Amino acid sequence: MSFINSSALDDLARRLAEQVPESVRAFARDLEGNFKAVLQAQLSKLDLINRSEFDVQAELLARTQSQLAAMEARLKDIEAKLAPQ
Repeated sequence: MSFINSSALDDLARRLAEQVPESVRAFARDLEGNFKAVLQAQLSKLDLINRSEFDVQAELLARTQSQLAAMEARLKDIEAKLAPQ
């Protein structure tokens, strides 16, 4: 699970455990561990990527869009040259 660091997941599990009623807080450590396990299991099912992978794909998309714009401009020029006047 590379998209979220362990400390953030620990913090989220801790905050969830803190929301449990006081009478059940004796089990806080177990609950925190269970929340963390459930979160990890559910988040791992999602098709997520980490920030660096996202940045690479965003850069690739920007380059592709730039190339497409250049090719569209070239095509427009070629069409204009070939059009009967």
